[in-house]
Amino acid sequence: MSRRIGLTAAAVALPAALVFTGIGVGVGQAATPVHSSAQETGVAANLDDPAKKEIAMKLVSSAENSSLDWRAQFKYIEDIGDGRGYTAGIIGFCSGTGDMLELVEYYTQQKPGNVLAKYLPALRKVNGSDSHSGLDPNFTKDWKTAAADKVFQDAQEHERDRVYFNPSVKQGKDDGLGTLGQFIYYDAIVMHGPGSSKYSFGGIRKTAMSNAKTPAQGGNQTTYLGAFLDARKKAMQSEEAHSDTSRVDTAQRVFLNAKNFDLNPPLKWKMYGESFEIKS
Repeated sequence: MSRRIGLTAAAVALPAALVFTGIGVGVGQAATPVHSSAQETGVAANLDDPAKKEIAMKLVSSAENSSLDWRAQFKYIEDIGDGRGYTAGIIGFCSGTGDMLELVEYYTQQKPGNVLAKYLPALRKVNGSDSHSGLDPNFTKDWKTAAADKVFQDAQEHERDRVYFNPSVKQGKDDGLGTLGQFIYYDAIVMHGPGSSKYSFGGIRKTAMSNAKTPAQGGNQTTYLGAFLDARKKAMQSEEAHSDTSRVDTAQRVFLNAKNFDLNPPLKWKMYGESFEIKS
Protein backbone atom coordinates (compact mmCIF):
# COMPACT_ATOMS: atom_id res chain seq x y z
CA MET A 1 0.00 0.00 0.00
CA SER A 2 1.11 3.52 -0.64
CA ARG A 3 1.76 6.03 2.08
CA ARG A 4 1.39 9.79 2.02
CA ILE A 5 4.86 10.88 0.89
CA GLY A 6 3.94 14.48 1.65
CA LEU A 7 4.75 13.55 5.25
CA THR A 8 8.23 12.17 4.63
CA ALA A 9 10.14 15.42 4.62
CA ALA A 10 9.66 18.54 6.66
CA ALA A 11 10.39 20.73 3.66
CA VAL A 12 7.51 19.30 1.64
CA ALA A 13 4.26 21.25 1.84
CA LEU A 14 1.34 19.23 3.13
CA PRO A 15 -1.75 18.94 0.92
CA ALA A 16 -5.04 20.17 2.27
CA ALA A 17 -6.10 16.67 3.31
CA LEU A 18 -3.12 16.46 5.65
CA VAL A 19 -3.60 19.72 7.56
CA PHE A 20 -3.46 19.25 11.31
CA THR A 21 -6.80 19.08 13.06
CA GLY A 22 -5.22 19.99 16.37
CA ILE A 23 -6.20 16.67 17.95
CA GLY A 24 -3.26 15.17 19.78
CA VAL A 25 -0.77 17.75 18.52
CA GLY A 26 1.48 19.96 20.53
CA VAL A 27 2.40 17.76 23.48
CA GLY A 28 5.95 17.28 24.67
CA GLN A 29 8.35 14.55 23.63
CA ALA A 30 8.18 12.64 26.90
CA ALA A 31 8.66 8.91 26.50
CA THR A 32 5.78 6.54 26.97
CA PRO A 33 5.73 5.47 30.63
CA VAL A 34 6.59 1.91 31.48
CA HIS A 35 3.52 -0.30 31.85
CA SER A 36 3.20 -3.62 33.54
CA SER A 37 1.95 -6.08 30.95
CA ALA A 38 -0.49 -8.93 31.35
CA GLN A 39 1.16 -10.35 28.23
CA GLU A 40 4.33 -11.04 30.18
CA THR A 41 2.32 -13.43 32.35
CA GLY A 42 0.65 -15.03 29.37
CA VAL A 43 -2.70 -13.22 29.62
CA ALA A 44 -3.21 -11.75 26.17
CA ALA A 45 -4.95 -8.48 25.40
CA ASN A 46 -6.20 -8.10 21.86
CA LEU A 47 -6.36 -5.29 19.34
CA ASP A 48 -9.92 -6.16 18.31
CA ASP A 49 -11.23 -4.93 21.65
CA PRO A 50 -13.17 -1.77 20.63
CA ALA A 51 -11.11 0.59 22.78
CA LYS A 52 -7.82 -0.89 21.53
CA LYS A 53 -9.03 -0.79 17.92
CA GLU A 54 -9.79 2.91 18.32
CA ILE A 55 -6.22 3.44 19.52
CA ALA A 56 -4.91 1.55 16.48
CA MET A 57 -6.93 3.72 14.10
CA LYS A 58 -5.59 6.88 15.73
CA LEU A 59 -1.99 5.66 15.62
CA VAL A 60 -2.21 4.85 11.92
CA SER A 61 -3.93 8.15 11.19
CA SER A 62 -1.10 10.03 12.90
CA ALA A 63 1.23 8.54 10.30
CA GLU A 64 -1.16 8.73 7.36
CA ASN A 65 -2.74 12.12 7.93
CA SER A 66 -0.93 13.93 10.76
CA SER A 67 -4.13 13.73 12.79
CA LEU A 68 -5.74 11.45 15.33
CA ASP A 69 -9.14 12.18 13.76
CA TRP A 70 -9.18 9.13 11.49
CA ARG A 71 -12.90 9.47 10.72
CA ALA A 72 -12.17 12.75 8.94
CA GLN A 73 -10.21 10.84 6.29
CA PHE A 74 -13.03 9.07 4.45
CA LYS A 75 -12.87 11.89 1.88
CA TYR A 76 -9.08 11.95 1.50
CA ILE A 77 -7.81 11.34 -2.05
CA GLU A 78 -4.71 12.30 -4.04
CA ASP A 79 -2.00 10.87 -6.27
CA ILE A 80 1.16 11.00 -4.16
CA GLY A 81 3.40 10.07 -7.08
CA ASP A 82 4.46 6.64 -5.85
CA GLY A 83 3.38 4.67 -8.91
CA ARG A 84 0.15 3.38 -7.38
CA GLY A 85 -2.28 5.89 -8.86
CA TYR A 86 -4.76 7.50 -6.52
CA THR A 87 -4.45 6.89 -2.77
CA ALA A 88 -7.64 7.49 -0.83
CA GLY A 89 -9.76 6.94 2.25
CA ILE A 90 -9.08 5.87 5.80
CA ILE A 91 -6.47 3.25 4.97
CA GLY A 92 -4.96 4.44 1.70
CA PHE A 93 -6.91 2.40 -0.84
CA CYS A 94 -5.04 2.60 -4.15
CA SER A 95 -6.35 2.60 -7.71
CA GLY A 96 -3.22 0.77 -8.82
CA THR A 97 -3.19 -2.05 -6.27
CA GLY A 98 -6.67 -3.53 -6.44
CA ASP A 99 -8.04 -2.66 -3.02
CA MET A 100 -9.74 0.52 -4.27
CA LEU A 101 -11.43 -1.53 -6.99
CA GLU A 102 -12.62 -4.06 -4.43
CA LEU A 103 -13.90 -1.25 -2.22
CA VAL A 104 -15.95 0.34 -5.00
CA GLU A 105 -17.24 -3.08 -6.03
CA TYR A 106 -18.39 -3.74 -2.47
CA TYR A 107 -19.93 -0.27 -2.17
CA THR A 108 -21.82 -0.86 -5.40
CA GLN A 109 -23.13 -4.19 -4.09
CA GLN A 110 -24.44 -2.35 -1.04
CA LYS A 111 -25.75 0.65 -2.99
CA PRO A 112 -26.20 0.11 -6.74
CA GLY A 113 -26.06 3.26 -8.83
CA ASN A 114 -23.84 5.17 -6.39
CA VAL A 115 -21.72 8.06 -7.64
CA LEU A 116 -18.59 5.87 -7.98
CA ALA A 117 -20.19 2.89 -9.71
CA LYS A 118 -19.63 4.38 -13.17
CA TYR A 119 -15.85 4.24 -12.56
CA LEU A 120 -15.70 0.45 -12.13
CA PRO A 121 -14.65 -0.24 -15.76
CA ALA A 122 -11.87 2.37 -15.47
CA LEU A 123 -10.73 1.03 -12.09
CA ARG A 124 -10.45 -2.46 -13.56
CA LYS A 125 -8.45 -1.08 -16.47
CA VAL A 126 -5.95 0.94 -14.41
CA ASN A 127 -5.43 -1.76 -11.77
CA GLY A 128 -1.72 -2.56 -11.61
CA SER A 129 -0.64 0.83 -12.96
CA ASP A 130 -0.43 4.49 -12.00
CA SER A 131 -2.80 5.54 -14.79
CA HIS A 132 -5.76 7.85 -14.27
CA SER A 133 -7.31 6.81 -17.57
CA GLY A 134 -11.08 6.98 -17.34
CA LEU A 135 -10.93 8.48 -13.84
CA ASP A 136 -10.07 12.10 -14.53
CA PRO A 137 -11.29 14.78 -14.33
CA ASN A 138 -14.14 14.07 -11.88
CA PHE A 139 -13.15 10.97 -9.89
CA THR A 140 -11.64 12.88 -6.96
CA LYS A 141 -14.70 15.13 -6.72
CA ASP A 142 -17.04 12.16 -6.86
CA TRP A 143 -14.98 10.31 -4.24
CA LYS A 144 -15.43 13.22 -1.84
CA THR A 145 -19.15 13.26 -2.59
CA ALA A 146 -19.39 9.54 -1.84
CA ALA A 147 -17.44 10.03 1.39
CA ALA A 148 -20.40 11.89 2.88
CA ASP A 149 -22.52 8.74 2.42
CA LYS A 150 -22.70 6.55 5.53
CA VAL A 151 -22.95 3.49 3.27
CA PHE A 152 -19.58 4.36 1.70
CA GLN A 153 -18.04 5.06 5.09
CA ASP A 154 -19.22 1.66 6.29
CA ALA A 155 -17.83 0.09 3.11
CA GLN A 156 -14.39 1.61 3.77
CA GLU A 157 -14.40 0.21 7.31
CA HIS A 158 -15.61 -3.18 6.08
CA GLU A 159 -12.80 -3.47 3.52
CA ARG A 160 -10.20 -2.16 5.96
CA ASP A 161 -11.19 -4.90 8.39
CA ARG A 162 -11.53 -7.66 5.79
CA VAL A 163 -8.25 -7.05 3.98
CA TYR A 164 -5.98 -5.62 6.68
CA PHE A 165 -7.18 -5.45 10.27
CA ASN A 166 -8.73 -8.89 10.81
CA PRO A 167 -5.96 -10.90 9.09
CA SER A 168 -3.17 -9.06 10.92
CA VAL A 169 -4.85 -9.40 14.32
CA LYS A 170 -5.47 -13.10 13.72
CA GLN A 171 -1.85 -13.66 12.73
CA GLY A 172 -0.70 -11.73 15.78
CA LYS A 173 -2.83 -13.87 18.06
CA ASP A 174 -1.55 -17.04 16.36
CA ASP A 175 2.02 -15.85 16.93
CA GLY A 176 1.34 -15.28 20.64
CA LEU A 177 1.56 -11.49 20.47
CA GLY A 178 -0.27 -9.03 22.69
CA THR A 179 -2.00 -5.84 21.60
CA LEU A 180 1.21 -4.01 20.69
CA GLY A 181 2.46 -6.84 18.51
CA GLN A 182 -0.91 -7.14 16.80
CA PHE A 183 -0.78 -3.40 16.10
CA ILE A 184 2.76 -3.66 14.74
CA TYR A 185 1.49 -6.35 12.36
CA TYR A 186 -1.51 -4.22 11.35
CA ASP A 187 0.57 -1.13 10.60
CA ALA A 188 2.94 -3.23 8.51
CA ILE A 189 0.19 -4.83 6.43
CA VAL A 190 -1.39 -1.42 5.86
CA MET A 191 1.80 -0.05 4.35
CA HIS A 192 3.30 -3.09 2.66
CA GLY A 193 0.21 -5.11 1.81
CA PRO A 194 -0.51 -8.79 2.37
CA GLY A 195 1.45 -11.39 0.45
CA SER A 196 4.67 -13.35 0.61
CA SER A 197 7.12 -11.26 -1.42
CA LYS A 198 10.26 -10.01 0.33
CA TYR A 199 8.90 -6.63 1.34
CA SER A 200 5.24 -7.55 1.83
CA PHE A 201 3.87 -8.31 5.29
CA GLY A 202 4.48 -12.03 4.79
CA GLY A 203 8.06 -11.44 3.69
CA ILE A 204 8.79 -9.14 6.61
CA ARG A 205 7.39 -11.68 9.05
CA LYS A 206 9.44 -14.46 7.44
CA THR A 207 12.62 -12.40 7.81
CA ALA A 208 11.81 -11.68 11.45
CA MET A 209 11.17 -15.37 12.17
CA SER A 210 14.52 -16.27 10.64
CA ASN A 211 16.14 -14.15 13.34
CA ALA A 212 13.91 -14.74 16.37
CA LYS A 213 11.20 -17.13 17.53
CA THR A 214 7.67 -15.88 18.02
CA PRO A 215 6.21 -16.16 21.53
CA ALA A 216 4.03 -19.00 20.22
CA GLN A 217 7.27 -20.82 19.34
CA GLY A 218 8.64 -20.21 22.81
CA GLY A 219 10.47 -17.00 21.96
CA ASN A 220 10.71 -13.71 23.85
CA GLN A 221 8.18 -11.11 22.77
CA THR A 222 10.56 -8.16 23.01
CA THR A 223 13.24 -9.96 21.00
CA TYR A 224 10.83 -11.08 18.31
CA LEU A 225 9.12 -7.71 17.90
CA GLY A 226 12.53 -6.06 17.73
CA ALA A 227 13.45 -8.42 14.89
CA PHE A 228 10.17 -7.69 13.14
CA LEU A 229 10.70 -3.93 13.38
CA ASP A 230 14.26 -4.34 12.06
CA ALA A 231 12.90 -6.21 9.04
CA ARG A 232 10.08 -3.70 8.62
CA LYS A 233 12.52 -0.80 8.61
CA LYS A 234 14.59 -2.39 5.85
CA ALA A 235 11.44 -2.88 3.81
CA MET A 236 10.52 0.78 4.24
CA GLN A 237 14.00 1.94 3.29
CA SER A 238 13.82 -0.05 0.07
CA GLU A 239 11.30 2.43 -1.35
CA GLU A 240 11.70 6.21 -1.43
CA ALA A 241 8.04 6.83 -0.64
CA HIS A 242 8.48 4.97 2.67
CA SER A 243 12.01 6.05 3.54
CA ASP A 244 11.00 8.09 6.58
CA THR A 245 10.80 5.40 9.26
CA SER A 246 9.24 7.53 12.00
CA ARG A 247 6.33 5.15 12.51
CA VAL A 248 8.87 2.50 13.55
CA ASP A 249 11.57 4.58 15.23
CA THR A 250 9.64 7.20 17.19
CA ALA A 251 6.35 5.38 17.72
CA GLN A 252 6.38 1.58 17.76
CA ARG A 253 9.87 1.21 19.23
CA VAL A 254 8.95 3.74 21.92
CA PHE A 255 6.09 1.50 23.02
CA LEU A 256 8.24 -1.63 22.74
CA ASN A 257 11.09 -0.13 24.75
CA ALA A 258 8.57 0.78 27.44
CA LYS A 259 7.37 -2.87 27.37
CA ASN A 260 3.84 -1.61 26.86
CA PHE A 261 2.74 -4.87 25.27
CA ASP A 262 -0.92 -4.16 25.98
CA LEU A 263 -0.73 -0.73 24.30
CA ASN A 264 -2.22 0.94 27.36
CA PRO A 265 -2.61 4.71 27.44
CA PRO A 266 -1.32 7.22 28.14
CA LEU A 267 0.65 6.94 24.91
CA LYS A 268 3.09 9.56 23.69
CA TRP A 269 4.97 9.38 20.39
CA LYS A 270 6.40 11.48 17.58
CA MET A 271 5.55 11.18 13.90
CA TYR A 272 7.59 13.02 11.28
CA GLY A 273 8.79 15.37 14.02
CA GLU A 274 5.33 16.16 15.41
CA SER A 275 4.22 15.06 18.86
CA PHE A 276 1.02 13.15 19.64
CA GLU A 277 -0.66 11.84 22.74
CA ILE A 278 -3.55 9.56 23.63
CA LYS A 279 -4.34 10.23 27.27
CA SER A 280 -6.93 7.54 27.90
